[in-house]
Amino acid sequence: MTAYEVRPDEETLPLFGAEVHITDPAGLLAAATDGPVDLLTGGDFPAPVREVRCTVRADTADGPPVHRFEAYLRVEAAPAGLLALGLAGPVGLLLAERLVARGGDGPAAAAGRVAVQASRRLWPRPAGVALVAPPGDPAGRTVLRAAGEAGVRAHVDQRDGTVRIRVDVPSAEVGPAHLRAVLGVLFQAVRELAGDSVEPTVLRGRTYLVGRRPVAVPGPRSETVTLDQVGGLSDVVARFREVAVSFRHPQAMARWGARRPQGILMYGPPGTGKTMLARALANEIGADFVEIRTPEILDKFLGGSERNVKRIFRDARRYRRPTVMLFDEFDSIISYAGAGGDAASQAVNAVAGIFKQEMNTLFEANPDVIVVATTNFPQRVDASLIRSGRFDLKIAIPAPDEAGRAEILAKMIRELVDRHERPGFRMFADDVDPAALAADTAGLTGADLREALRRLQLAKALREATEGAPPAPISQDDLREAVAGLRRG
Repeated sequence: MTAYEVRPDEETLPLFGAEVHITDPAGLLAAATDGPVDLLTGGDFPAPVREVRCTVRADTADGPPVHRFEAYLRVEAAPAGLLALGLAGPVGLLLAERLVARGGDGPAAAAGRVAVQASRRLWPRPAGVALVAPPGDPAGRTVLRAAGEAGVRAHVDQRDGTVRIRVDVPSAEVGPAHLRAVLGVLFQAVRELAGDSVEPTVLRGRTYLVGRRPVAVPGPRSETVTLDQVGGLSDVVARFREVAVSFRHPQAMARWGARRPQGILMYGPPGTGKTMLARALANEIGADFVEIRTPEILDKFLGGSERNVKRIFRDARRYRRPTVMLFDEFDSIISYAGAGGDAASQAVNAVAGIFKQEMNTLFEANPDVIVVATTNFPQRVDASLIRSGRFDLKIAIPAPDEAGRAEILAKMIRELVDRHERPGFRMFADDVDPAALAADTAGLTGADLREALRRLQLAKALREATEGAPPAPISQDDLREAVAGLRRG
C-alpha cells in the first residue's frame, strides 16, 4: 500500500469452505515490529470451539528477531479431553507429541501416547516433515502443503481448555505467504476440534476478517486516536514514539539513569492537531489522559487560582498509573504578565510562580506523569516557565504543507473506509486522489480537512434519508466542491 492509497490491499483466502478476508497483510506484519497486532478476534466458530484469537509480534529476546504468530482456541472441554473431542489430525498429533514429551502418567499424557501410536499406524509422516494431512483429506493436504512450502513449523500445546499454536518465522524472511500458512494451520485445528477431518463442511459459508478493526469502535474518535493516525507530522510522531519507548523499557532507563521528558510544550496555529497528538501519546503509552481546562484553575477570588494549581499537582503525585496531563490553551491559563505592578499582573505572576514550584518537584514525586501544554500563542507564555527541566520538549506544530495534507487526507479517508465500508456499500469512489486534492487545499489545516469530510458525509446521509436509496460514493469532484464550500464559509 502506497502512502496515499485510501484502501489497503485486500485478499480473500478460501479455507475449507470459509472465506477469510485479509486486509493489508504486508502492513500487518510491518506493524508487528512496534507491538502485538491482533490478526483475528471474534467470529462465529463451530462447536466445541468457543473463541479464537490470533496475534503476531516481533520478538528479539532469544536471538535474531522473529515474527511470532500465536493462536489461542478456547474449547468446551476439560483439559484432558481435548484429544477425545476430535483433535486427532495433524495438528492434534503435534499436541499429542507435546503431551508425551512432557512425560507423566496423567490422563492427558496417556491420551497423547494413544494418539501418537494411532497416527503412526494410519498415516506415518516422512522424516523431517512437520504436518501431513491423513489420507482421504485433499483439502487438508492442500493447506498443509502450502504451510510446509512456506517453512511454517507449528508448536502446539494446551492448558485449561485452551489450545495454543505458536509459529516463529525469521523477521528477515516473513511475508504474506507465512501469514496465509499460519491461518491455514489455525483453521485446520478448528476443523479437527469440530470433527471435520475429511470433507470440509463445518466451516462452509462462514466469513472471517483478518486485520480489520471491529465495526463498533468504542469511544469518540478523539479518545481512540493513535500515533499511526497522525498525518503530516512524521518528526513529531517519531519523538513521541521515543517517549513511549521510555515507558515500555524502565529497566534500560534505570540502568543509564535516564530521565524521560517531564513536560512537553506544543505550539502552532489552531487546528493543527495539538490536542489530538496529546491523546495519541497517552494511547501509545497506555496511559490515562487527564485534561485540565481553564475554568478548573482560574478563580475570581483572591488566592483561589493558586489553590487550584496546588490541588491539581497534589492529585498528580498520587496517580498510580502512567498519566498524560494536558493543559490545553496554556496561554489562557498562565500568560506572561511582565513587570506590571497592577493587581491583575500580580495575580497572574502568582499563579505562574506556583506552577513553576509544582513542576520543579513533580517528576521526583511521580516520574510516570508527563505534563503536556499546548498554545497557539507561545509569545504569551513566560520563558522561565517553560525552560528545560520543566518543559524539556518544545515542539512546533505547523500548518501542513502539500505533502502533509495529502498524508492527512489519505489517513482520514482510510479511517472512514475501514469504519464504514462493507460488502455492498462503498463510501468513496475509485477516482479519489488525496495527492491531487492536497494541491487544492493550500492553507488548510487538518481540522479544516476533517470538517470538509464531515460536511460531505452529512450531505450524503441526508440525501439517502430523503431519496430512500444510497447516493453515489463520494468522488474527487465532491471533495473539491466541499473544499470550495469550506473556503466560502
